[in-house]
Amino acid sequence: MYDQPRANQPQKAMTFDQMLERVRHEGAHPTRERAAQSIHNVLAALGRQLTGDERVDLAQCLPVEAALTLTAHIPSTEQLTGWGFVKDLAERTGTSPAVARWDTGAVLAVVTRLAGPDLLARILRRLPGGYALLFGQAELRRPEPAAA
Repeated sequence: MYDQPRANQPQKAMTFDQMLERVRHEGAHPTRERAAQSIHNVLAALGRQLTGDERVDLAQCLPVEAALTLTAHIPSTEQLTGWGFVKDLAERTGTSPAVARWDTGAVLAVVTRLAGPDLLARILRRLPGGYALLFGQAELRRPEPAAA
């Protein structure tokens, strides 16, 4: 027998420059500056939504610069759905929802690799519906309580 790689395994430590290049590639950004702007915008927005141990554990998986951006803001009292997250990001950055969704996907694809499947599952359980797709995962329906 041989050990086969698991899909979505957490990656070893990554520098911010490596993260920047991956986001630049994923998002097809023309410059490093544009990729850095996407990282900071998306992680700041995610930091406003994510709380608890998941926030701390995710920050530990990220390069220092990215972790500081994630944790720089106090979490919002209003939890946004995945689509609400994209619309809020578009408003805050002055872009269209399509551009905000594209940037979110590029950044969170890299975050997904850094977090690994276990932490990602915990993060998705903490956030409202709609975030799985933003992280490049299948959106599984949450069981609804049975009517009495």
